[in-house]
Amino acid sequence: MTILLAFAAMLIERAVGYPGRVYTTIGHPVSWIGRLIACLDEKLNRPGYSTAARRTLGVLTLLVLIVVCGGVGLAIQQTLLAAFGLIAGGLAVAVLASSLLAQRSLAGHVVAVADALERDGLAAGRHAVSMIVGRDPDTLDEAAVCRAAIESLAENFSDGVTAPAFWLAAAGLPGCAIYKAVNTADSMIGHRTARHEAFGWAAARCDDLINLPASRLTGLALVGAAAMAPGADAGAAWRAVRRDAGKHRSPNAGWPEAAMAGALGLALAGPRVYGGQTVDDAEMGAGGRRTATPADIRRALRLYHLADAMLIAALGCSFVILQLLIWMF
Repeated sequence: MTILLAFAAMLIERAVGYPGRVYTTIGHPVSWIGRLIACLDEKLNRPGYSTAARRTLGVLTLLVLIVVCGGVGLAIQQTLLAAFGLIAGGLAVAVLASSLLAQRSLAGHVVAVADALERDGLAAGRHAVSMIVGRDPDTLDEAAVCRAAIESLAENFSDGVTAPAFWLAAAGLPGCAIYKAVNTADSMIGHRTARHEAFGWAAARCDDLINLPASRLTGLALVGAAAMAPGADAGAAWRAVRRDAGKHRSPNAGWPEAAMAGALGLALAGPRVYGGQTVDDAEMGAGGRRTATPADIRRALRLYHLADAMLIAALGCSFVILQLLIWMF
């Protein structure tokens, strides 16, 4: 049931995304989760508290998010299935779950960077890429803007697509809702700043843990897609993953970034500027060219779409195989 749910949700989101009219009217589930996190941060993360107290309250915040979001997800799923039955209720759950995936919106944000660079030049490209990355856009030349867009595509493919689909397949709508709550908490409070290093510690560590399966799956999917995409190099993608993924400061982001870099013959990551401070990251796809272009963004998008289609197909095949095994035994 949950595998079929993930399969249907990915198809729905890839086809229609999250309608703009719905967003304008009621917002988005992630924005609702974000408001809850912001409220807990304001109420519990007081500057006068000790480091130990703030870390404990950060753990409490994470538990509240898990209970609230998982509980709401479970209640919605059970209510819809009970009210409308397995088929109609399951489809309704899949429609709601599709709002927690980001296949269509991710591609839209990334292609906007290539379009802006080609149509209106560097200033427009910097503005477009600032919508999806946290680094200082004014420090980026055209090649750096292109690399930033490709890195964001690779990392968010794992965080925004594979991971929520994985937890949806594993644990239904409650599992997917919990994943999005933890991932949103990490993006809001999981930073090594004076305010959030202690309070956001639990969210950051939990996010690292729950993204482990999806990051590996995403890297492998990109390697597989590179084997079928014209002009991509699956062998180089696999060698980059094995050589470079473990060098990334994130235990997860290195897998999709290295696979994308190797497949396209690029060097991604490396030194970057955030908030006026240089972060000296290792290169993914070390030895590749750093002169990325808008054409490379479009090549990366083709690879992404192919890998995404492979994941959808894998879910569909898994469901069929499980049904056959149940029927046989």
